[in-house]
Order: sequence, then C-alpha cells, then structure tokens
Amino acid sequence: MISNLKWRENRLFSPFVIELLIIMFVVEFVKGALLITILPVYMKTALGASTFIIGWTLAAQYIGDNVLRTPVGWIIDKLGYRVTMLTGVLLTFISVVLMAITSGYGWMILACALLGFGTAPLWPCVITGTTEVAGDEGKATIMSVVYMAWLSGVGLGPVAINFFIGDNRYGLAFKLLIGCMTVVVLVALLLPRKAVSKEQKSAGTPIATKDTMGRQNYSKIHRISAYLSEVRRSMSVSPLLFPAMFAQTFALGILTPILTLYARDVLKLTSFQYSMFLVAGGAVTVLFLVPMGKMVDRMGIRPFLLIGFSLSAAALLLFSYVHTMGLLYVIVATLGVGYAFIIPSWNALIASAIPPEKRGAVWGFFLTIEGLGMIIGPIVSGKMWDVYGFHAPFLLSGFVLVGLLVLQMFISIPKKGMVR
Repeated sequence: MISNLKWRENRLFSPFVIELLIIMFVVEFVKGALLITILPVYMKTALGASTFIIGWTLAAQYIGDNVLRTPVGWIIDKLGYRVTMLTGVLLTFISVVLMAITSGYGWMILACALLGFGTAPLWPCVITGTTEVAGDEGKATIMSVVYMAWLSGVGLGPVAINFFIGDNRYGLAFKLLIGCMTVVVLVALLLPRKAVSKEQKSAGTPIATKDTMGRQNYSKIHRISAYLSEVRRSMSVSPLLFPAMFAQTFALGILTPILTLYARDVLKLTSFQYSMFLVAGGAVTVLFLVPMGKMVDRMGIRPFLLIGFSLSAAALLLFSYVHTMGLLYVIVATLGVGYAFIIPSWNALIASAIPPEKRGAVWGFFLTIEGLGMIIGPIVSGKMWDVYGFHAPFLLSGFVLVGLLVLQMFISIPKKGMVR
C-alpha cells in the first residue's frame, strides 16, 4: 500500500509534470501582471481609453485563446507537447515585446490577441498531461496542484509587478516580463516530443492507449472523424453542464477589467495596499487548494460546490458596498476560501465527464465553452461600469454565482467524482 502511494506520488511530480507546472506558473504570472495590473491602468491613464475599450482589449486575449482551444487538443495528440507548447510560448513572448514597444489601441489589441493565441495551448497541454499521469484516482488532487500553480502565478504577477511599476514607470516591468518569457521558452524545450515522457514510461505509465496507437495508421480524415466522434460522445453528459461551464468563467471574466480600476479609482489604494488586497484572497485560495482537492477525492463533489458557490456569491454581492479596509480584507479572504472549495470540486466534475481515452480532444472542446465566458465577461463588465457605475459588475458576478449554485443541483454528479 505504501509503495503504491509512493509510486503514484512519484508520477504526480515527475520531471514532465514539474515542467508543465513551471510553464503554467510563469505564463500565468506574466498574464496576470498584464491583464490585471498593467493594461487596465496603463490604457486608462496613459492612453485615455474608456472602460468599454479596455474590456474589448482584454477580450481580444480571450478570443485568441478560445479560437484555438478546441483544435489544440487534437494538435497535442498529433504533434506532442514540445512543438505545441513551444509555439505557444514563442507567440506569448512576441506579444509581450509588442506591448513593451507600442502604445496605440490597435497595437494593444493585436498584442492581446497574440497573447491569447500563445496561451491557448497552455491549459489543454497542462490538464491533458497531468490528468493522464495522475489517473482517475487522483484527478481532484492533481487539478488542485495545477490550479495552485495557476493561482500562484495569477496572484503573484499583479502583486509583484506593482513594485516594478512605481509611479507609472512601465519600462522595468516589461523587461521583467520579457525575462520571464525567456525562461518559459527554455523550459518548453525540455518537454517530451510525444504525449508522455520517458520517465512516465519507465515508471509504468502507458506511453499511448490502443486508440492512440491505432490512430497512427489512420488517414487525416479518419483522425478528424475520430475527434468529432469524441466531441459528440461528450454531449452525453447533462446538457446543463455546458451553460454552467460558461457561467462559471463568465463570473470571473466580469471581474477582469474592473478589479484594478475599482481598487485604484474607488478605494484609492496605493500599490502596496492593492498588493496586500490581492494577497488576502489569492494566498487563502492557494493554501486551501490541495487539502480541498484531497477531500473532494475522498468525500465527493456536491458539498464543496454548495459551500463554495454560497461563500463566493455572498462575498461578491457585498464587495462594492464595503469601504472599511478591515471588512474588505475579510470579504476578499471569504471569496478566496469560496474559490478554494469551487476549483477542485468543479474541475473534478468536468474531468469526470470526459472520456479518458480522448482527454486532449474533449478537454479542448470543454475549455472552448469555458473560454466564451472569459470573452464576453470583460466586454459586459466594461460597458456596465461606464453606464451603471462600479456596483453593477460586482452585483452581476455575484448573481451569476447564485444562479450556478441553483443550476449545479440539477447536474448529475458521479459518486465521489469517479469517472463514468
């Protein structure tokens, strides 16, 4: 029993998985610094853009990301991780350079679209690779580890970059982000060419399923047909799952363009105060993620969804009506705890609906649906901020989570999140 546990832990933290997690962390660090801290303030103050224009600029990133997410799953199966991920991180590198040397609206939108194209392979590669290594028994645990890397990057990026911006000086900040992307390119070169690393093969993880081996003999038409067949098979899950996937990311997308503006323009926070503000929520989420993931694997999904959506919805509905810093920190920490409940349970639910033999293809399809929420959310929130004021986006995000709280009760969930 102990040897089996050690073997599984070795698989979860093999060089292949560590490389994927490093790429996830650094790319999300760069992305978080750009989308949450730099671009909203830079475009508002230096370029004089409206919140609606900022929302569209950030949406360009999510559009670029979402366009490629479904085919990326198939590309991973065909070309392997190294080519797929390396292409993505090189595009991301170019997008950061463009942002650093240009200032027009059009260039910023183009750079954000390239950022989206570049980060499109990130989630399909990381999720497909890590869940394939973890197996069905540890899917919530590995998803918690993946999301811990994601949240650490997303959270630390906006916090750390504040110390490099100072009084709206962006040159040093962009140099830091370009340096980060250089590291990511080097790590991507270490990824295996095939779908699974040699270390996993020697540890006993199959390098390919029978379906994967057979697919090598198919024609291109047969491979595309097989991919579409797996997408159709994914439709056998509860039809309520698809609007729920959209709503979950839509609630997050609403907050993307307005969180920094709210902290700077309404709360009048300094860079240090805003950094602590982000840490209050992000650190709590990161600390709780792995324990929550293990508890989801043991106890099941539903209780964690109920608690998570309830806490997060309550925090968002109250958020813009509280101006006392002490209470704000409590609310932000509550939101962090809520998402620590939601993230592993929600993604275990999604993972349980995916045919294990076609993780890459169907993960890409599911991530496309989720990505639509991140496209539409920033556009809607930017317009609501300009027309109805700063309360409206937070209230909308909170009510969307209330709707999810109700909707998830009607979605069938496999016992303890086990795959069908």
